[in-house]
Amino acid sequence: MNKKMRQLLLLAATALLLASCGSTKDVPYLIDANTLPPEVLKAAARSTDPTVMAGDMLYINVSASDPEAVKPFNKGEYVQTGSGANSSINNSENSMLYYLVDNNGFIDFPLLGKLRVGGMTKSATEDYIASQIYPRYLTVKPAVEVRFQNFHVYTIGEVRTPGVVKANNGRLNILEALAMSGDLTINGRRDNIMIVRTNADGSRTVKTVSLNDRNLLVSSDFDLQQNDIIYVEPNASKARSSWSVPPGLSLGMSSVGTLISLATFIITLTKL
Repeated sequence: MNKKMRQLLLLAATALLLASCGSTKDVPYLIDANTLPPEVLKAAARSTDPTVMAGDMLYINVSASDPEAVKPFNKGEYVQTGSGANSSINNSENSMLYYLVDNNGFIDFPLLGKLRVGGMTKSATEDYIASQIYPRYLTVKPAVEVRFQNFHVYTIGEVRTPGVVKANNGRLNILEALAMSGDLTINGRRDNIMIVRTNADGSRTVKTVSLNDRNLLVSSDFDLQQNDIIYVEPNASKARSSWSVPPGLSLGMSSVGTLISLATFIITLTKL
């Protein structure tokens, strides 16, 4: 082997080693997250309040020191007959206990009628409903609790178990969603995770985050919203392995290969 050939092989090996090192650095999550200042982590400790959107199923409970006073405001505990009398039905299994947010953002609330909650955060919805009850109907401000019954996001792409990820508590961050999907495959690109979000007004936004970046922990994109779609694209290695030659080009290359083999055979025969 001549000197020039050895130099070329050395350069190729060095380039391969450097590429391997670079890809290894892209594997860990939240690199150097332990170096984030405590005050920065503390400031980002509060979870993002989820936003109510069309199609959401809400459980809403109104409570007060006098349970009888708030019965008319709780589904399953109040019905109105044709004569206008009130009666208690004790939360029977056939009662519709949840509130469906319609396409215009409204829910139909006992006594209060149509309330527009679409686009409000969970805490803002609780405050709004309480303000509609007190002081008009009650002398003491009630406590209102709102829970999302169908809070979910979707994971697709290079995760082990893509699909719907549900959160019973109405909150979910991106690491939790990926963990519940079995984590990324080794072929998943960690530095360019796409989040497709449908806003309360029906518009969509697309964001990208890096799982390698420690600042993801303190980013507003760390916490997910209802119906978010998380897409993990394949890395360069997976993309290369899935590349295929078009049929026309493949046939052409095969023909060229055949001609070269035939020419080599003829040249060999002429040298005999």
